[in-house]
Amino acid sequence: MTDTPPFGPATAIGSLPGTDAREAARTATGSFEDFPFLPELPARGPGADMIGRTAGMLVELYARVEPSGWRIGDRPGRDTKRARSWLGEDLDALEEFTQDYEGPLKVQAVGPWTLAAALELRNGEVALSDPGACRDLAASLAEGLRQHLAEVRRRIPGAQLVLQLDEPSLTAVLRGQVKSASGYRTHRAVDRQIVEATLRDLVGVHAPGPVVVHTCAPDVPFALLRRAGAAGVSFDFSLLTERDDDAIGEAVEGGTRLLTGVVPGTDGPLSDPAGSVMGVRTLWRRLGLHPGLLARAVTVTPACGLAGASPEYARRALAHCVQAARSLADNPE
Repeated sequence: MTDTPPFGPATAIGSLPGTDAREAARTATGSFEDFPFLPELPARGPGADMIGRTAGMLVELYARVEPSGWRIGDRPGRDTKRARSWLGEDLDALEEFTQDYEGPLKVQAVGPWTLAAALELRNGEVALSDPGACRDLAASLAEGLRQHLAEVRRRIPGAQLVLQLDEPSLTAVLRGQVKSASGYRTHRAVDRQIVEATLRDLVGVHAPGPVVVHTCAPDVPFALLRRAGAAGVSFDFSLLTERDDDAIGEAVEGGTRLLTGVVPGTDGPLSDPAGSVMGVRTLWRRLGLHPGLLARAVTVTPACGLAGASPEYARRALAHCVQAARSLADNPE
């Protein structure tokens, strides 16, 4: 197995409940001393949601809220300004709680294909319906991410940034399952080579820093993401099937970090930490992988974002991830 980029043993996906940026930053840094993250607080409203937040990062493309969702417009309006203001507030709070921090730090943005499946063009259809619009969107996102990453580096110079691209719609894009505006048909599947090339360009924005692609949908395209240059893949562990075994085994052998979502993202009972990662140990045995690789290959996370959880559960879930990761490291077999 090749050397992997720096990752911590546990982290979160990105979203948290509530609307207080300072409280969220305190939770994100206090829960994960080895791998904190920049929190997202969608409960604040449009512009704090994952699509609006990333739309606010775009360069020379702007989006506004319509009854049907986010739509690309001609000029920055109040929705763009609000999204940028909230992101600035979140960065201020994170900077306050990461003074003198040195180590991995994760920041998130929506990836190009989920963005293309969500942002509408002027005609009401999503950008995915127009290959030229997809290219323009990806180029705008790439420049916006360059600027965003540079800003985070300036504020937290000791951090080793890990960029997470959120792609929950990736499987639907590859399968031609994204619905049209009417809802009566679906947009055709995008060629896998185009999907891969677009993601590779976005991964290159952060080179040589590591990029993780997150999806909480089934049938994660592990091999495609590895070819695109992703250093890690973040996924809902409960959605794996034995059909994924070969792709996961190849990913681990190739040095890809697995960010395994094993803790439920909404309120409910939590098992003991060792029980939460029992499935990971079982997978390891099934694949014939060396137990000593576990701590070097796996980061423990919630299954998805925690925006829908109660604040009390969210804090317990994050602490549970840390304890589960420690269980994997201490007792890999």
